[in-house]
Amino acid sequence: MQRAIVTGGAGFIGSNLVDKLIEQGVKVTILDNLSTGKKENINPKAEFINCDISTASEIDILFYINGADIVFHMAALPQVQQSIENPTNNNNINSTINILEASKKANIKRVIFSSTSALYGNPVYTPIDESHPINPLSPYALHKLVGENYCKLYSEIYDLDTVCLRYFNVYGNRMSNEGAYRSVISIFQESFLNKIPFNIVNDGEQKRDFVHVNDIIEANILCALNDKSFNGEVYNVGTGKAYTVNEIADMFKGEKKYGEVRIEPQNSIADNKKITKTLNWKSNNNLKTWISTFTEQSSTE
Repeated sequence: MQRAIVTGGAGFIGSNLVDKLIEQGVKVTILDNLSTGKKENINPKAEFINCDISTASEIDILFYINGADIVFHMAALPQVQQSIENPTNNNNINSTINILEASKKANIKRVIFSSTSALYGNPVYTPIDESHPINPLSPYALHKLVGENYCKLYSEIYDLDTVCLRYFNVYGNRMSNEGAYRSVISIFQESFLNKIPFNIVNDGEQKRDFVHVNDIIEANILCALNDKSFNGEVYNVGTGKAYTVNEIADMFKGEKKYGEVRIEPQNSIADNKKITKTLNWKSNNNLKTWISTFTEQSSTE
């Protein structure tokens, strides 16, 4: 892999991927309109193009990505609640189609699509494997499902190799601290720093599979370097371990405050056997250790 395109490369996951690719000597071009990404996240060694790929012309996108080996398609409007309030916004679908079409014409080796475990909706069973029934509960999740189907279609019809990675709950450096539906880890970080009670949704016994952003990056790079043809295959990216919200609050040693009630899945735990067996991927980061390091460093500052 000599040159890579990272859409959404100024965002949380995308910017971490860009840093790793550049560290490995890969030339990187970032396509991002900074609607949710941040200028300070952009690696100065990367080429940055301010571009809204959901509305950009095919000629422009083709020009930007021509000569690349791999496209990491991470650009998306990730806000679940925003998608519910504005279900007619099809930017996530349009951007995926535009990237796939340009990649086909540019003879890109592979497109790696960032998807989500939100496709599964309320789990019928756990841990959740890739064969679990699909039941998106928001336009955002539905748009990701449509994106996966387009990836599969472009592999079957146009011989463009694609692979889809369904991320579980991602945390780590540069995660968003904005929005009503940001990660509970980010919310608890802020509560810890401000020395305020930790607001717990429902009874706090809902379980979540939290995967570190560095492990997400590793999964993407393994997909890029693998010699097999994926042909639109999907892979869960999660640790296979889960913690309750109450347990996470205890890791931060925070005072818990209950009251807010919200409809959400009770448990979400990944079955990661497929990615472990096929790509030899594994999670190398531990949530407890990460929170412990954060609280210790914050307490000494």
